[in-house]
Amino acid sequence: MNQQESIEFARTYIADLLSFFGINVEVAASLEDDVIELSVPSTEISSLLIGRGAETLRSFQFLVSNVLRNKGAALTRVNLDIADYKKQRADRLAEKTREWIEEVRKSGSSHVERLNAADRRIVHRVASEYSDIKTFSEGEGFERRIIITQASS
Repeated sequence: MNQQESIEFARTYIADLLSFFGINVEVAASLEDDVIELSVPSTEISSLLIGRGAETLRSFQFLVSNVLRNKGAALTRVNLDIADYKKQRADRLAEKTREWIEEVRKSGSSHVERLNAADRRIVHRVASEYSDIKTFSEGEGFERRIIITQASS
């Protein structure tokens, strides 16, 4: 299965899966940095599809990725967003990161947060906009955390 077939398969797979919930929507699919980006518009049961702490959303994403892997697809990394949940969450985290950076600038102390990999990437991206700030990750597994510090430290 080549890249284009992988993208189309993932789009169709999610659309078919959602149809079992009685949701018939147009799923948007694109490719960004070798990751299949799938976007499901808002529906009356978006909160059910997202789940508590986005667990259901991540499960759908994991399912699609595993099916692609089992089919020997050229692309197997998938990012699924339902009702712009991840985008809105990323925007809130970016704003929080800017607050943490201002706190580090004022206090001179480092700021440490335990975040998942996707959230750490957002923090690293936002912090890269500041020449006087650096970030790095420490720890293993669920104990991995990000440290925001002044570049001169």
